[in-house]
Amino acid sequence: MPLNLEDLSFDLASLRAAYAAGTPVRAVIAEAMRRCASDAHHAFIHRLTDAEIEPYVAHLDGVDPASLPLYGVPFAIKDNIDLAHIPTTAGCPEYAYTPTQSAFLVQQLIAAGAVPLGKANLDQFATGLNGTRSPYGACRNAFNPEFVSGGSSSGSAVSVAKGWVSFSLGTDTAGSGRVPASFNNLIGLKPSLGLLSATGVVPACRSVDTVSIFALTAADAQAVLAVAAVPDAADAFSRAAKPFGVDFSAGPFRFGVPRPQDLAFFGNDAAIGLFAQSIERLHALGGTAVEVDLTPFLEAARLLYEGPWVAERYVAIQDFIEAQPEAVFPPVRSIIQGGKAKTAADAFAASYKLKALKRVCDAVWQDVDCLLTPTAGTIYRIADMQADPIRLNSNLGYYTNFMNLLDYAAVAVPAGLQASGDAQGLPWGVTLAAPAFKDVPLLRLADRFHRAQALSLGATPATLADTPAISATDLPKGSNTAGTVKVAVCGAHLSGLPLNWQLTQRGARLLGAVQSAPEYKFYALAGGPVQRPGMVRVKEGGAAIEMEVWELPAENFGSFVDGIPAPLGIGKVKLADGSWVSGFVCEAVGVEGGTEITALGSWRAWLTKQG
Repeated sequence: MPLNLEDLSFDLASLRAAYAAGTPVRAVIAEAMRRCASDAHHAFIHRLTDAEIEPYVAHLDGVDPASLPLYGVPFAIKDNIDLAHIPTTAGCPEYAYTPTQSAFLVQQLIAAGAVPLGKANLDQFATGLNGTRSPYGACRNAFNPEFVSGGSSSGSAVSVAKGWVSFSLGTDTAGSGRVPASFNNLIGLKPSLGLLSATGVVPACRSVDTVSIFALTAADAQAVLAVAAVPDAADAFSRAAKPFGVDFSAGPFRFGVPRPQDLAFFGNDAAIGLFAQSIERLHALGGTAVEVDLTPFLEAARLLYEGPWVAERYVAIQDFIEAQPEAVFPPVRSIIQGGKAKTAADAFAASYKLKALKRVCDAVWQDVDCLLTPTAGTIYRIADMQADPIRLNSNLGYYTNFMNLLDYAAVAVPAGLQASGDAQGLPWGVTLAAPAFKDVPLLRLADRFHRAQALSLGATPATLADTPAISATDLPKGSNTAGTVKVAVCGAHLSGLPLNWQLTQRGARLLGAVQSAPEYKFYALAGGPVQRPGMVRVKEGGAAIEMEVWELPAENFGSFVDGIPAPLGIGKVKLADGSWVSGFVCEAVGVEGGTEITALGSWRAWLTKQG
């Protein structure tokens, strides 16, 4: 039976299957263009014409679909990101210019086979979280056009949610890559700062901007990230991916939740229930909730607009706003012009304050693997937002404004539909956050969280159950290289014993209990004050010893080993399954004066026997 393109879901797995079955790329792109032409939501500022798209499609002629990771994948680009020969407006027609080449990361995506379909609407100069501040029309929510889409990456989110494109690029300074995801039932990845190049992107606050990714699934977001996360020598803020270390996503893990007094839902009772359900969902996935004082995070968030960082918005368009202030939307103009009055003294004072706050906020990562918050406490009708643009917009940023200032990675993930109230039937979402370069574990956990619900993909009839789980291989280059070291322990470093803190304080995670191969003699060593055992491998007369294997961030392995006293050391230990892992070994001379306890086969058994 021939494929009905009108029913084709644009998630990457469905597209790959269609291409593998012989569907022509031109047919798929023509269908995507047909869908985009129905835009009544003001999602696009410029949709590419047939002639403008032709070079990108022609690039794929004769190419094996399996040879390119994003072969024939339609995508949208927020209109503060350059696409060659198409005007970049940043939401302001008077500001528009036509670049001769695409932004660096857009080039990476096109080289991987992706096909750009248009430039997406946005809050002017990426200043806003609601999507109404555009001369091209207030962008309308994909589920109910009376409500805001979220911003500033408004059209980027709506174009994906409606099923017109597979993914889109946004930007995120204060939440613009997350709030629209929440309001439109999408995954919104706010990558670690610098992971995606900003060359060819109109800046908002250059030092804390990041390009963001909207997708129907976490798997799709990760696949796009793997292609786009390429270091850019021309971008002074570009950073290569680093090993993400211990992958907490499979559990068990600990997640921070704001204290009840720190939560704000702005009168949205339905959201209160959905957040409580989200906590329980993470519990079911192997998580343990830990209350976190959100006060220092919120104090850092206030610096973004109340502090001197707003001066970066002024610097970004200084010449234009001085020459044509009337061309800038009044709420946007008041915010950006406010940056003109900030002084160098203000900047230094605020940077000192942020440094101190970051020290306090970062301490939370000693107790939790990730942080769970609402993405936005509530959602508003377009009419209400336009009547009270500053206050209501500020409410939308309550949980998002601190992320980039503190250099955290974050993923917005759907958490259900609101069951009551003014926004009944509209999506609502939560955000998972962690330190920089934890993008992949966050996406993996987001995928598990997303799949624990029966939700559609965006506002389309397709369901998440029809798509594969997140890939273990589509990763940004270098993100998982030499990230962790496995260490087998047999004594005082076991769970709950006196030296276990030397592992946990270094971010180690228990992988499980194991037994050594039956080739070891086991001793309670002399000395102390902390009692320790020693394992010595022998040719005969040995036994299997109970052990635990822990996964330790590679960057912390050296300090762990350095703290091990003689006669113990780290060598290779043979396990019962025949594999070898780094673990505690003992010099033969070290067992002199000790007590052989091989027959017990367990340090815990020896401790119990001692009473």
